[in-house]
Order: sequence, then structure tokens, then C-alpha cells
Amino acid sequence: MIRTAMILAAGRGERMRPLTDHTPKPLIPVAGRSMLERTMDRLQRHGAQNIVVNVHHLGSQIADRLQGRARIIREDHLLETGGSVRNALPLLGNGPFFVLNGDGLWRDGPESMLGRLQAMWDPKRMDALLLLHPLATAIGREEKDRGDYYLEPDGHARHRGNAETAPYLFASISVCDQRLFNGTSEGPFSLLKLWNRAEAASRLYGLVHDGDWLHVGTPAALADAERVLG
Repeated sequence: MIRTAMILAAGRGERMRPLTDHTPKPLIPVAGRSMLERTMDRLQRHGAQNIVVNVHHLGSQIADRLQGRARIIREDHLLETGGSVRNALPLLGNGPFFVLNGDGLWRDGPESMLGRLQAMWDPKRMDALLLLHPLATAIGREEKDRGDYYLEPDGHARHRGNAETAPYLFASISVCDQRLFNGTSEGPFSLLKLWNRAEAASRLYGLVHDGDWLHVGTPAALADAERVLG
């Protein structure tokens, strides 16, 4: 069982302004419940017992909402996705852990998505396992979206690079372990840097989500998500 998770919830959510001027983006309600609390509910139903959440912008609101449900790391300055996870490694233990965006929103297919990721995870072959979703069916996707990854028949994920399009979006959830961060330094950096390194070593894999995935990046996309979930 993967019983540890980190939720990335420190971002400012600039494109969701003015909503995020007074409410951190992960706490914006969608059909009556915030994105962050929906994610917490799913993790706890899965059996996650150690959940770490990083906060920065309006972080006290998140800490107050999650009292007793998660361990909070306050960042004085933004560390980006990779730097934030690296900063939290002492709390994440030596086994595999989920990394989730605090503003992620999904519905399971026939089986639990977290359970499917857990079943596929193989540390002998993988340094990171990414949840992917078909670009064509992502709810709330924007016209500028061109996809992020190709998926090989053997499960290896390959970044779009300079190609114009790719069939799959990164769906804001991954499985990692501490080995992915070997050789990294403190400070801000993106997880993409580490995924590219894992890809070069043939240790980056992907799993296609078989339920709904919603991209809630703007107020217009939030309205789409309200219609779908309401």
C-alpha cells in the first residue's frame, strides 16, 4: 500500500484572480466542496495515513481547514513543484508516495485511480509514474493546450519535446520515491526536470486515467467543472 502523499498547495493561482485574492486556489469550492478537500477525501479512502501539504499564499486558511488531517509545511518563498517535494522529504519516508496538485480534480473510472497507480508502481523499473489523460477528453482544457506526453506500448512515458502536439496531458498526479531526488539541491526547481532525467534513464512510466479529469485553471473552467459535478 502507498500510504504517504504530498499535496502541492502553495501556488498563488494568478489566473483564477480575483477569486484567489482572498481564497487560496485549492480551497475554491466546486459543486459545494473544495478541490483540496475532495483530494483529501480520496486519499483517506485509499488508506493514506501520512499526508503532507505545503502552503504559502494564504496558507493559514489551508492549515485551519485541514486541522488534524495533514501535516503542514509553510514555505517562506515558493519552491516550485520539485523544490517543494524535496523540502518535504524528511516527512515522506523511504517508500513510494503520491504527489498531487492541490487544485487537481478527477472522477474515478470503474476502479480507484489511486489504486491503479499503486498496482502499477514498480520501483525496480520506475523512478516516477505519471497519471496521463487523453488531451481530447480533458474537461476544461484550453485552446492553447497541446498535450505533454506520448505513451509507448511498454508503458514508458515520453515528453512531447519540440513536437507540436502529444496525445496525453499530465493529469497532476504521480508516484515517486526518494531516489528521484538523488543529487538535487535545495531551492526552487520543477519536477519536470527530474522526470526528464528519469525518461533519459528509461525509468519514467505513465498510466492512462480511465475516468473524468477536469482542468480548473480559470474562472471559465471552474464554471465547466461546476456544470459537470453539480
